[in-house]
Amino acid sequence: MKLADRRGNIEECSSGQDRLLEWIYTHETGRFLMKGLINPHISEIGAVFLDSRASRVLIAWFIRKNKIPMYQYEQKKYRSFNEFFKRKALPGARRIIREPERLISPCDGRLSVYKIEENSRFQIKHTSYSTESLLKNEGLAKRYAGGYAWVFRLCVEDYHRYIYVDDGVKSENVKIPGVLHTVNPVANDSFPIYKENAREFSLLCSENFGTVLMMEVGAMMVGKIENRHQAARVRRGQEKGNFAFGGSTIILLTQKGKAMPDPDIWENSLNGIETKVRLGESVGRGKKR
Repeated sequence: MKLADRRGNIEECSSGQDRLLEWIYTHETGRFLMKGLINPHISEIGAVFLDSRASRVLIAWFIRKNKIPMYQYEQKKYRSFNEFFKRKALPGARRIIREPERLISPCDGRLSVYKIEENSRFQIKHTSYSTESLLKNEGLAKRYAGGYAWVFRLCVEDYHRYIYVDDGVKSENVKIPGVLHTVNPVANDSFPIYKENAREFSLLCSENFGTVLMMEVGAMMVGKIENRHQAARVRRGQEKGNFAFGGSTIILLTQKGKAMPDPDIWENSLNGIETKVRLGESVGRGKKR
């Protein structure tokens, strides 16, 4: 996987998380183990441990391994690993771009942008989706035809809180449960797997970018989506929610003609290169008022 920064520097980037997921999804043994790992009972045990005081032993090792700049965060002592994982940044640690025509990143992560066309598909956590299969709603999917899908992939070392990208009114949250399909359940020597992660979305009737769909995709095993609000008026930069432990993904869908990706991000995406972005920075542009 290639990763670019906003200055145009490109590097080969393969984290331990990426290598593990690649092995799980592409090898028979990994796919077999995945069936056990995502068992609800196993996930519950993992979640209980990560919320316990015993899990604090993981924090110092995790900070060192992932080189996390702890001076950027409010709290310095944590009751559990999950409390640490959901840590809150200090005011000013992330700059929120306020120009109304600029579309901002809802999170820290690695961004790829896809044009939404009739037969287009995009990869999310090693699963291929069309807009319709992602939303489980054909009518809603058609509203975004000709627009863009903005896929922000968070790694475990990233900041796992996320924000609203514009002022506006948001809808209630819609939850889509995850599923796991064994494509060939009869075979004894292979375990082809097709899976969909649990996800949650809402619509933001925004002041500057039309109706923006924002979706959170939970991680395999113990990842959990924790959103703050149901239907409400919200502000650009206001915290929308956070993920519990696990690499996770946020998706924005924008309507045709409402927002264009910044040139560097679009060029990188066309070439299969992710762009590293930070919460609050510009990733695209709408129409000037």
